[in-house]
This record gives sequence, structure tokens and C-alpha cells, in this order.
Amino acid sequence: MDKHLTVLRDEAVAALIGDEQGRYVDGTFGRGGHSRLILQQLGPQGRLLGVDKDPRAIEAGNSLAAEDGRFSIARGSFADFDRFVEQAAWGDGVDGVLLDLGVSSPQLDQAERGFSFLRDGELDMRMDTENGLSAADWLAVAEEADIARVLKEYGEERFAKRISRAIVNARQEQPILRTLQLAKIVAEANPAWEKHKHPATRAFQAIRIYINNELGDLETFLGKVVDVLRPGGRLVVISFHSLEDRMVKRFMRKQAQGERVPSYLPVSDEQLGRSMRLLGKAVKPSQQEIDENPRARSAVMRVAEKLGAEGG
Repeated sequence: MDKHLTVLRDEAVAALIGDEQGRYVDGTFGRGGHSRLILQQLGPQGRLLGVDKDPRAIEAGNSLAAEDGRFSIARGSFADFDRFVEQAAWGDGVDGVLLDLGVSSPQLDQAERGFSFLRDGELDMRMDTENGLSAADWLAVAEEADIARVLKEYGEERFAKRISRAIVNARQEQPILRTLQLAKIVAEANPAWEKHKHPATRAFQAIRIYINNELGDLETFLGKVVDVLRPGGRLVVISFHSLEDRMVKRFMRKQAQGERVPSYLPVSDEQLGRSMRLLGKAVKPSQQEIDENPRARSAVMRVAEKLGAEGG
């Protein structure tokens, strides 16, 4: 099954589009759930560029591009979205960028992709299956201390040292090549299982984030996005775990606050270095959406708008 339930679809698209004849980027195209709705909202002069690492997402994007001439797809990381915008000859910027971070339902549901600890498949975890080290390749050679660091930093795993030691011991017996094989090693090394949470959840999350450089890509993207947005352009980001959301929240808050100076000093937004304003509070899925799609339960959406030349 290659179906993806798009989280916060209507809310994200409503927040993104300020000009229906504008130019937009869907930095995490996936299977096109957000993109199709964006295209429905755009006028005849509107344009949408999709970006994705996943070869199967690119196939879906090529199909959509054949259906709708306002859409085009680029293969790569959203961290390089500025290059794709330039290639599209949108040198004066875009009116909105959307990111829907994390793993799509098809990636989780296809056992051979290696993302799921509930389905047996090759231990791959790469979003771009044609580049980089797979999870199995990395676990075969990584130092115990490096595995522990990844589990702690990216998975916030309390038992990172115990689990990394168990992984190193297990690979000396036989290579760790399958998802359920790794899940079993992690579960047996985890002394305190969290209620309603599989004991391998944090470890799989951490390894996936590391293998795909997800936080590095997000940091690179955030460092570029203000320059690529036109005044009044929107940034919409949907995050699924606290590390991503923290990065986005801090970035948006910093752009909105600018430099901290004493309140009595008469300084302008430009002098403070304010570049964005926050639009509303963090948005979370409704209970109805969570009931229909349990994977939505941890989603958080944040929205910011680039200030104009006068800071408004």
C-alpha cells in the first residue's frame, strides 16, 4: 500500500498561501498530499515546486507534473531548496515554503525500506535509497561511543549506553541486517519499557535521523529560508518530534524578536535584525484527525511570515 494520510493538510495549506498567483515550494513532497491541495488553491499564474529525496516520491511528482503544468519536481534535500528555486528561474524569491518533516506513511509501511520496528525488512532507513550509508552499513562499523551518542542526542534515549553495548556485542555474533533483528536487540537491552511505546521507538528514530542527516538538513534550510522568501512570504513547518520542533520554534522566535537591546533604546525593526513575525500559536491536530490517523498525534505546526521593507 502506497497511501499517505497527510497530517494537518488543510491547516498547512491555508497558512501557506497568501497570494494565489504566487510561487511556492513543498520541500517534502512525499506523495503529494499537500501539493495537490496547494494546486487547487492556486490561480493560473501560480507555480509550485516540489522537492524530495525519495525516488518513489519523485515518481509520484513526475505524474503530478504531467497532469498540471504549474507544478514541477526536483530530486534532492530541502536543504538545497534555494538551488532548485534558482534553477526554476525564480531569482526574486518565493511566496511560501512548506516542510512536513519526518517519515511518510508509505516509507513506514513498506517493510523493505527499513524504517519500521514492527515489520521485518532490510535495515536500510535511507530516504534516498541510492545514496549514502544504510543503517545496517553504519551499525556494522560504528564505534560503540558513536552509537550511544546518536541514540542519546537524536532519540533522547535514556539507556543509550546499554543499547549501544548490546548492538556491538550482537554484531560480533552475526551482522545486524534486519529491522526485527535490531528491534529485538534494543528491546532486550532496554530495562524500562515506556507505557504504550515500543522499546525500540527512540533507537529507530535516532538512527533514522542520523542516517538521513535530518537535523543537519533542517539547520541548513533554516539558515537560507529568510533570504529566499519574498516580503510577506510564509514559512510553514510541521514537526513530529521535540528536537525538530525545538529548532523551528527557536529559529522563528529569534527572527521575530531580533537582537535583544534595552527597551528604552529607540531602534527600528531593521536595526534589531527582525526578519519575520509569528502567525498565531503552534497548531496541533484535532482529536478527530488523531482518531483517523494515530501518527498525527505528535505533530506540531508553526507559521511565520517574512516582514516587508518597512518591517510590517
